[in-house]
Amino acid sequence: MKKYLAEMTGTMVLVLMGCGSAVFAGNAAGAVSEGVGTLGVAFAFGLSVIAMAYTIGKISGCHINPAITFGVWLSGRMGGKDAAMFMLFQVIGAVIGSAVLFALVSTGTNNGPTATGSNSFTEGQALQAFIAEFVFTFIFVLVVLGTTDSKKGAGDFAGLAIGLTLVLIHIVCIPITGTSVNPARSIGPAIFEGGKALSQLWLFIVAPMAGAALSALVWKGLAADRPAECSSK
Repeated sequence: MKKYLAEMTGTMVLVLMGCGSAVFAGNAAGAVSEGVGTLGVAFAFGLSVIAMAYTIGKISGCHINPAITFGVWLSGRMGGKDAAMFMLFQVIGAVIGSAVLFALVSTGTNNGPTATGSNSFTEGQALQAFIAEFVFTFIFVLVVLGTTDSKKGAGDFAGLAIGLTLVLIHIVCIPITGTSVNPARSIGPAIFEGGKALSQLWLFIVAPMAGAALSALVWKGLAADRPAECSSK
């Protein structure tokens, strides 16, 4: 149970800090000098992952993202029951984090474009959004699978590499969808935001999960040990 609660807590922190940076510290409603801008929001998400990786990594592996859990499961590193419970508690954590943001916005003011930092895409640009979420999730989960591999991974530096990769992805993807690459991160805010965020939620579930599936397939190919070649006499 501890690992499930760890995933819930980690995802809550990710949503609260990452989405919170967009809601309260972004510059969508003011001049650039009044907010942290795209770079600030990108680093908020990345730093949240780094902080949680070194806090709960030894407990649950710090997936805090259903797409990562899906990729790990497809890679054969965890069982189906654990994967399902991880995803459930990740969504619960995202809802809790979004609830805190909603409460903060409801009792004060915010400088962001939405009440909870939900993901969305411009009408008529669903294909662009799908491609972005698919490709960037593929890259993100591939980095996770590679850096956390027991034989070929980055060891204690994995959390840092994963967090910085998320920063890079946000820098590019924020203008397109606000960046999800994480179904739980999209589900929580959409529940409170409703409207457009809820109607477009399907894309932020399907595209990341599809990208994660491709990551698992590619990493299996990259990490496979080749049999030693027999020398001919």
